[in-house]
Amino acid sequence: MTMRLTISHETRYNYEEPVAYGLQQIRLRPKSRAGQTVLSWDITVEGGRVETSFEDQHSNHVSLVSIEPGTDHLIIRCDGEVETEDRSGVVGSHGGWAPLWLFNRSTPATKAGPSVRALVRALGTDYDTDLVRLHALSALIADRVQYEIGITDAETTAEQALDAEHGVCQDHAHIFVSAARLMGFPARYVSGYLMMNDRIEQEAGHAWAEAHVDGLGWVGFDVSNCLSPDARYVRVATGLDYGEAAPLSGLILGETAASMAVALQVQQ
Repeated sequence: MTMRLTISHETRYNYEEPVAYGLQQIRLRPKSRAGQTVLSWDITVEGGRVETSFEDQHSNHVSLVSIEPGTDHLIIRCDGEVETEDRSGVVGSHGGWAPLWLFNRSTPATKAGPSVRALVRALGTDYDTDLVRLHALSALIADRVQYEIGITDAETTAEQALDAEHGVCQDHAHIFVSAARLMGFPARYVSGYLMMNDRIEQEAGHAWAEAHVDGLGWVGFDVSNCLSPDARYVRVATGLDYGEAAPLSGLILGETAASMAVALQVQQ
């Protein structure tokens, strides 16, 4: 099954005081890859300008945006169409600049502590295939960590979210990545979009995880929705954790407070 998804995504930063200097690194441009073809994609910036664009070590498309001195807002808009294919979560063989062994490396956000190790012990090893075992891991995390907004934040680690027993898609992905690496599977974090069946308007993008399975390559696992990504998903960026696949990250000079508002529509 294939789908054609239309995405409109606007992020607005409002600054309490005019900004003297600031930079934003954005990973908001999907690429044509296995299972998805980008038909069109435009990014516009108000209150700043794109200084340069490049591919990072994970082959993500990255743009560096400077904030105009004296501005009190920054708006980043994305509009595009992507044709997707249901591949039951299978992305396929490894590519990009980063070697496969790198994805066995833990980060501060995904370091396995006592709780992640206990989770893996509880999962056990009595499974017919690696794929079945990884699906069981996804189901176990969903059972242990209830989806709830407001309990965790962008700095929450896999261990902290598992201890809290509540979290969002970012936390589910970090826990899966941490546990999968502990089990010997290369694993990575994925940021992107998901078309919801019950609504068009969304408050944020989506995140899930991928593990590398012998004979299949990279396979996606969306713990929050208890399934592998299908044609409703658009992959945008990957990394060892959220920090390497974050849609937006940056800095401003000084102590100016900022608020952020997101408007997102994903529809067929």
